[in-house]
Amino acid sequence: MTDLTFRRATREDLPAIVAMLAADSMGAGRENPDDLTPYQAAFDRVGEDANQHLIVADRDGEVVGTLQLSVIHGISRQGTTRTIVEAVRVRADQRGGGLGTALMEHAVAESRRLGASLVQLTSDQSRADAHRFYERLGFTGSHVGFKLQLT
Repeated sequence: MTDLTFRRATREDLPAIVAMLAADSMGAGRENPDDLTPYQAAFDRVGEDANQHLIVADRDGEVVGTLQLSVIHGISRQGTTRTIVEAVRVRADQRGGGLGTALMEHAVAESRRLGASLVQLTSDQSRADAHRFYERLGFTGSHVGFKLQLT
């Protein structure tokens, strides 16, 4: 994976990021790569928050993977700082070669660098392959997540 660079996303990366989100089976019905306006506004909000890290995996100048790392400073667990990993995506033609593992290893290393002592993520119940992937990386399915959709 020496041809891979992990870096903060730039505004120019948005089309590739949104394309990966939309290409996903869950994102196909909720993402719209034809209108980047809401994503540009969201990118600006993320960029203004020092605790948000939108990361891309770059291979030869092309965005081939992405995730968002959020830092949460908390009171519980004796004041533990944790990170939450969200929106992990690897471009379809890049899957199966270790890129996802490298991306997650980068997220864990970055979490350590940011002072976190816990990394957590959620994954939709329907994503059995993703669950096996995260377990292989050492994550445990220790909690049940709940969501409340606000309109």
